[in-house]
Amino acid sequence: MTPSGTELRRTLGVGDAVVIGLGSMVGAGIFAALGPAARAAGTGLLLGLAVAAVVAYCNAMSSARLAALYPASGGTYVYGRERLGAFWGYLAGWSFVVGKTASCAAMALTVGAYVWPEQAHAVAVAAVVALTAVNYGGVQKSAWLTRVIVAVVLAVLACVVVVCLGSNASDAGRLDVGVSTGAGGVLQAAGLLFFAFAGYARIATLGEEVRDPARTIPRAIPLALGIALVVYVMVAVAVLSVLGPAGLGGASAPLADAVRAAGAPGFVPVVRVGAAVAALGSLLALILGVSRTTLAMARDRHLPGALAAVHPRFQVPHRAELAVGAVVAALAATVDVRGAIGFSSFGVLAYYAVANASAWTLSSSPLRRVVPVVGAIGCATLAFALPAVSVVVGTAVVGAGAVAYGVRRWVTSRSS
Repeated sequence: MTPSGTELRRTLGVGDAVVIGLGSMVGAGIFAALGPAARAAGTGLLLGLAVAAVVAYCNAMSSARLAALYPASGGTYVYGRERLGAFWGYLAGWSFVVGKTASCAAMALTVGAYVWPEQAHAVAVAAVVALTAVNYGGVQKSAWLTRVIVAVVLAVLACVVVVCLGSNASDAGRLDVGVSTGAGGVLQAAGLLFFAFAGYARIATLGEEVRDPARTIPRAIPLALGIALVVYVMVAVAVLSVLGPAGLGGASAPLADAVRAAGAPGFVPVVRVGAAVAALGSLLALILGVSRTTLAMARDRHLPGALAAVHPRFQVPHRAELAVGAVVAALAATVDVRGAIGFSSFGVLAYYAVANASAWTLSSSPLRRVVPVVGAIGCATLAFALPAVSVVVGTAVVGAGAVAYGVRRWVTSRSS
């Protein structure tokens, strides 16, 4: 039971939930992640995308089963707490909040880099402030704006696919699948591309605001993931057919470079606008999800209890949203978070490892346990296949969260 005065209103249907998930997935990595992934995997890029999709599917199925059973804000923080114990729920929530806060800053700076490169930090802060204000006004306004953003981004990506595949520069021979960098390169690419699939978490974290969650969430999560996978495969194939693995790996703006190489330089500004809009959509959904997990953790006093307040008029966790917005704005104003994608992926993979472990407890049937087992092993493998710096920093931050939990429990027991 949640405390009186902290309940959220159920207003989101299947379509709204799918759009919110797509707003994060499609905006999070497709304009930027293909380049680093191609550098890691070489000719194994499409294999890396397939591995990332399999792990994401397992995570999505585990999350859908759990979200239908526990339709409350907080996602895996709630599932881990209920199925594995308070510590594991806390660790999942900590990994999510820390990793996704860094991801918010990265998306904000992506907006700045595309809109006004010389003033990227200032534009990033303005974007955070504006979208925090949108979220403050109510989740339905957020869902409506995300729907518009997703429509624009999908239209731009469709144009990229048509321009590339319809050009004389397109060569199917560049799609030859191999493992030129070895299995390690493919797994590292999969870990980086997983960042682009992680948006379906937003659907689970909004469980308390979804109508008929037992029916809506299990439908919305795989539907959003399936649409995103189709989009990613089409874009990856189109861009690879023009640039090839080496050219894609060396591209700073892969989709813009592919359109230019395809003989349509006049379309490059449209791609830049699409990238900025995509990053805005991702940032909007990220702030939404992080604030809901913050709300859930504040309810259990793992974070300051004041953050559990829900606005009486707008029915949103307004203090949590303001706190998250302030932290993200500070990061966007002061740091370079280009390396935050790897760190964010590590945190999110740790988060989903707990989700799969939680789903494993739902049934004693070996067949029903296959998906969570594959998902947990996949999460661990991809997390430790990431670049070394991301692994070291991610391990240190997650470990610091575990120590903080232990200290808090010790202080509480001493006080009692």
